[in-house]
Amino acid sequence: MAMDWLLALAERTKMPAKFDCLKTPTVLGLESFELSTFHIITLIIFVCAIIHTLSVNYIHRWARNIEIYQKPKRDKNGLQRRIDVQLLYFLSEVEVVFAFWAIPLFFVIAFSFDARTALEYFNTRDYTEPLFVVIVMCLSSTRPFVLVAESLLRKIANKLGGSLSAWWLTLLTLGPILGSFITEIGAMALCALLLSRQFYEYRPSSRLAYATLGLLFVNISIGSVLTTFASPAVLILSHCWGWNSLFMMTYFGWKAILGIVLSNAVYWFHFRKEFRELDQRKILLSKIQTPSPEEPQITVPLWIMFIHIFTLAFVVITSHYPAIFFGIFLFFLGFHQATRIYQYPIHLTRPLLIGLFLAALVIHGGLQGWWVVELLERLSPLGVMGISILLTAFNDNTSISYLSTLVPSWGVAFQYAIFSGVVAGGGLTVIGNAPNPAGFAILGRYFDQGISPIKLFLSAALPTAILYIIFFLTGPFF
Repeated sequence: MAMDWLLALAERTKMPAKFDCLKTPTVLGLESFELSTFHIITLIIFVCAIIHTLSVNYIHRWARNIEIYQKPKRDKNGLQRRIDVQLLYFLSEVEVVFAFWAIPLFFVIAFSFDARTALEYFNTRDYTEPLFVVIVMCLSSTRPFVLVAESLLRKIANKLGGSLSAWWLTLLTLGPILGSFITEIGAMALCALLLSRQFYEYRPSSRLAYATLGLLFVNISIGSVLTTFASPAVLILSHCWGWNSLFMMTYFGWKAILGIVLSNAVYWFHFRKEFRELDQRKILLSKIQTPSPEEPQITVPLWIMFIHIFTLAFVVITSHYPAIFFGIFLFFLGFHQATRIYQYPIHLTRPLLIGLFLAALVIHGGLQGWWVVELLERLSPLGVMGISILLTAFNDNTSISYLSTLVPSWGVAFQYAIFSGVVAGGGLTVIGNAPNPAGFAILGRYFDQGISPIKLFLSAALPTAILYIIFFLTGPFF
């Protein structure tokens, strides 16, 4: 019966079901809010996936130690056969963690119900967001698009003096705010790429490197609230509660900008001495280094830049319709090949892995509503804001946003609290916000021991607290 309802819904030309502000139809009661042994087991699997995510750095270090210090087994041809090391490296990839734990989840559903139910549950999830993220990552990392954004940001950074700290402030202030117009995943890809070239290449200290990463994740999450379409979490809640872009700017946008500016100012003031040292290092390197003759500067024609921007804009406009924006992307791949002399190669591996990560979050998150909704219903507005920040850190703000729409009779204060919490807490962990894995993948190579989840959490805690205070003091709680 539920499947017939789903098939009928799919035939309608309207927004996907997850934006309808109604309880989505369940697959034979899998998403029911009634507690059962099945739900306890799915929660245990979800907690195991979170623990695994927080442990990937240690797993990678373990695999590297085995590879370096233990003599590998060899076959008759002298080839290494350490499959165990390769499996450990595989399990240390943060993007595959939740997909890996979706395997036991599938068998739990199959044994608890039947194989058809397990297949139906996996098949009826809405994977629009993961597919959208994959395509936007590919588009926003193309050469013409990077050059346009870099040109804009370079002009602003040069007006501030063109120093390393000027680039740092520009990318961490203007970049996230631009995310409200080019989507937060586009802003994350661009800011991470430019930070890698204009900041991380000069090898800041570990403390400053983590502080910058924490600021980037938090600012990208909060910088998307100036409009209603830039972030999936914002899109869900604004649509369900009837908020338009003017409302978003009036009640949330200026607070987000204030939080970004204050957080950046606090971190810049704290590391001001190291910024001066890095600026001197950049000046010295610019005098020593000469442009590589192997990479001639090719001017990208304006019409190619226009087509790239138009394509990204059209993908954003049709972001609710995967068949359309995926078709646009396939057409773009042909255009990219035809103009390859002006292009960077499109590397699909990392975007596809990030899409897999988000798709697996959708699969797991669909079975966690029974405790998330129960918890939110019992709290005061201030408690909702605090707990939603914490839940977002370990369950993705899109999932928490969707689950919060299932709570009946939300008042204005509760709506404000849940929205503030999910956008403020999106930078605490790599799984807190959809674009975070993209930044993790781009900037991870600048951390010698890999990105530590604990250090990332601590570095993002201060800007998150600043946002909490701003939203609390300006909220409808008094």
